[in-house]
Amino acid sequence: MSVPESITVRSVCPFDCPDTCSLNVKIDQGVIVSVDGNPDHPVTQGAICNKVRHLHERVYHPDRLLHPLRRIGPKGSQKFERISWEEAYEEIVGRMKRAIADKGAESILPYSFYGNMGILNAEGMDRRFFHRLGASQLERTICNGAGSAGYKYTMGASAGTDPETTVHTQYALVWGCNLVSTNMHQVMYLTQARKNGAKIVHIDVHRNRTSAWADEFIPILPGTDAALALGLMHVLIREKLTDERFIAEHTKGYDELAAQAELYPPERVADITGIPAATIVRLAREYGEASPSFIRIGNGLQHHDNGGMAVRAIACLPALTGQWGIPGGGAIKGNGYYSSVNADKLERPDLLPDPNVRSINMNRLGEALLQADPPVDVLFVYNSNPAVVAPDQNQVRQGLMRDDLFTVVHDLFLTDTCLYADIVLPATSHFENLDLFSSYWHLYLQLHEPIIDTMGECKSNFTLFKELGLRMGFEPETFDLTEEQLIREALDYRSPFLDGLTYEELRRDGWAKMKLDSPSMIPGRIPTPSGKIELYSEAMLQAQLPPVPEYEPIKEPEGLPFLLVTGPNHSFLNSTFANQPRMKKLEKQPKADMNSADAAARGIQDGDCVRLWNERGDVRIAVRVADNVLPGVLVTQGLWWEHGNEGLQAVNTLTPQRLSDMGKGATFFSTRVDVEKL
Repeated sequence: MSVPESITVRSVCPFDCPDTCSLNVKIDQGVIVSVDGNPDHPVTQGAICNKVRHLHERVYHPDRLLHPLRRIGPKGSQKFERISWEEAYEEIVGRMKRAIADKGAESILPYSFYGNMGILNAEGMDRRFFHRLGASQLERTICNGAGSAGYKYTMGASAGTDPETTVHTQYALVWGCNLVSTNMHQVMYLTQARKNGAKIVHIDVHRNRTSAWADEFIPILPGTDAALALGLMHVLIREKLTDERFIAEHTKGYDELAAQAELYPPERVADITGIPAATIVRLAREYGEASPSFIRIGNGLQHHDNGGMAVRAIACLPALTGQWGIPGGGAIKGNGYYSSVNADKLERPDLLPDPNVRSINMNRLGEALLQADPPVDVLFVYNSNPAVVAPDQNQVRQGLMRDDLFTVVHDLFLTDTCLYADIVLPATSHFENLDLFSSYWHLYLQLHEPIIDTMGECKSNFTLFKELGLRMGFEPETFDLTEEQLIREALDYRSPFLDGLTYEELRRDGWAKMKLDSPSMIPGRIPTPSGKIELYSEAMLQAQLPPVPEYEPIKEPEGLPFLLVTGPNHSFLNSTFANQPRMKKLEKQPKADMNSADAAARGIQDGDCVRLWNERGDVRIAVRVADNVLPGVLVTQGLWWEHGNEGLQAVNTLTPQRLSDMGKGATFFSTRVDVEKL
């Protein structure tokens, strides 16, 4: 594509963020010179974060990969040579065919997540390829597996309030979510609500930018959110702040839930959560007396052993107070259900030669690489950087160092994971792709058309797996397709929310809002087995889980004194942007926040370097002494690369491979450590 003149074109932010912003990109002589927000988009309204405003620096970064590479030194040595795509394909296809012949297709494992949120490039041709191959299936649950499962048990699907209606909210609980850094347009809506009289309360383990923006910050001990939710229920029921009519018409299992909530008086919950009993009572009264009231349920609290139950418990609160169906009322955990497309046509699970092929959980990559039987002989990584993001890094990297493991990585940069790869393939940026983008927060689908020429010899995930499929000899009618054909297949879906939306409409308008005739589909359409909000869940009982919410402490052995929470920072998105000088300069260096009382007891001063350690490994990091966290809690922010940051260590060295109570989610935040001053 040739664009000689200076123009401004429409784009979409591709990253794993709920806002999925519409962008205006200025291009001069075919080169992106600036990125701004698109003021015409109904939700994002021209506002974008600092990361994306400088996205062209990522596209034209001097370290951008532009050609295929082959490793010529030992793993981890950073020694590669340039090769052609023909050579790369020949080696990859040959190794895959040998692995299949020797040990079966299960010895091949894809590893990906949502480094690019485009539907075609994150869950389209790639899934089709690995299904047809018969490879081990990857359980992609590192982010929201636990919370999605917990919310679904209560509400039936990942569906909540239309965020555009939250300007009408009169009371908002922002629970386990640093909105200012991770969902800025929800901040905009709630700021407008506050101008109309709303109060905003932030509940979190760490005082951060959102705490400063909110009207009140309530610190909570990590992993105790379910207990707080049950304590609020106790007060709501005791003080008759519930909506009896709504409960009778739209819920199932109120009596069983009320009996459970009776076991969580404020005094007991105070001992568990670290929140004073009087604060719990006041919080329940404020929430129960306000209407409309709204809860934004964040990702953080689900990354515990009990994370699914925590989200399930919180999701019961709007039902008790009858807030569903009121503009500005209800809750949002995620809204991906509304914009669901035809995944079966996109991913083609019917192509699997063996529907019972093994599954490997991405949170247990270290264990899989070292212990799986048959062994993983071929690892194919894309849209992810497991050498930084996966838990229990010592095991992960030990597995990646196996001489007999053939690893392919497709990325824009030589990430930490690439250092262990045998073949590194250059990936396009989303600016070079045709793709479809949905949001897991707002209700708009957006079409993205390529706005710059493909750089160097880069290929999209779509093109890579299409060409690999054809080279493997797979059926042309399944793989020799265009992006437009796959988008049309994705939109061919009987959904009342899509309502016959076509490719032509998206191409003409750029976006389309999902059809929703009220503030939420609740209480009119509740997709649970009973058709009601399930305060008591038979499905949970059948899954050998408690059928009503209860609090269970985290499972990390008690022996070490600190709970470590490894949260996101403001300038990175997981490990994305962590190699950009501007963003690194803004974040300065990784630090661990420690309560001043804990620091004084250990003779630690602000800025001191300490060693954090547990049975999985150790990390050296500077300490920020403040009262941003409760005693006994440490919080780090951001996933920093080790490559290019000599002396830094991946904090996920310390985190466990255990899975959450439901949804097979990660338990990053249920980590115990000790601290030693250096």
